[in-house]
Amino acid sequence: MTTIDPNSPVPKYFQLRAILLELIESAELPVDAPIPSERELCARYELSRMTVRQGVDQLVTEGRLYRVPGKGTFVARPKIEMPLRLVSFTEDMLSRGLRPGAVDLDRRTVAADTRLARVFEVEPGTAIHLVERLRTADGEPMALERSHILASLAPDLLDRRLADRSLYGVLEAVYGLVFDAGDQTIDAVLADAADARHLQIPRGSAALLLQRRSYTSGICAELGVSTYRADRYQIHTALGDPPPHS
Repeated sequence: MTTIDPNSPVPKYFQLRAILLELIESAELPVDAPIPSERELCARYELSRMTVRQGVDQLVTEGRLYRVPGKGTFVARPKIEMPLRLVSFTEDMLSRGLRPGAVDLDRRTVAADTRLARVFEVEPGTAIHLVERLRTADGEPMALERSHILASLAPDLLDRRLADRSLYGVLEAVYGLVFDAGDQTIDAVLADAADARHLQIPRGSAALLLQRRSYTSGICAELGVSTYRADRYQIHTALGDPPPHS
């Protein structure tokens, strides 16, 4: 679509959205490139400023464009699809050609409260390692990762270097822990002040809260609670098998 069809049942602002999206996906408008001004879009497609603004606002809301006050509207980086499978952050980033990183924020051993005891199916007071790290991709903050590990399965874990290393990789290589099952829930949340500061996003920004239990041989070994930037991630899953090619 390169023109606006005034007789189409599709709203004009949505037609404009489709045109701009095609320019973005074909790389005619590359990442961080400015899009034409509202005035230019109005003249080029014979649209009112309100219609143009509505179409552009739609793409900003979807995370395909971003605004810089006083400068204009620009093409955003594509979102990273969040895998709905048991995979480490490091493995996921490497598979996308990105350089994974990890910055240590906190590490300590805590006594399991009632909630943690229920998750791990252990007695309250059982030792649990807590490792909190900021995860990055090509140096950009992506997620805050808080991993609770059953201390009896990795006794001296907190003494080991974990910065810029895969936690799952360390657990497998050093302690022989291979996660073979798990479950995960994803909720929409607003980033609080502390998380927003680490992720370098405005306080109250949309975020994705992932809670994942990982199992090894039927034992819950890890509870991961991670906060991901919603402006850099989207969730994708396949429904059924794709149709065969003709």
